[in-house]
Amino acid sequence: MADADDGRASMKEDLETRIPRRDLLRLTLAGAGAASVGAVLPAPVAAKPVDMKDKRRARYQPDSAEVRNFYRVNSYPGAR
Repeated sequence: MADADDGRASMKEDLETRIPRRDLLRLTLAGAGAASVGAVLPAPVAAKPVDMKDKRRARYQPDSAEVRNFYRVNSYPGAR
């Protein structure tokens, strides 16, 4: 068996030293991931002011070419 004096560690001591190394690796990767996510996320932007005239205006044009074409193509009665 190996003595403590010859520089070799026992299995129990070796296992105890590996666990903190794994934890250190996990913490390092988690820290790097958190730092990269913080750099990638954009800053919040203030909303543009809304003009109430544009918000309330009528957008539907019943006599527009698109509406007439829709009813013509879909063969609704009376749209010919």
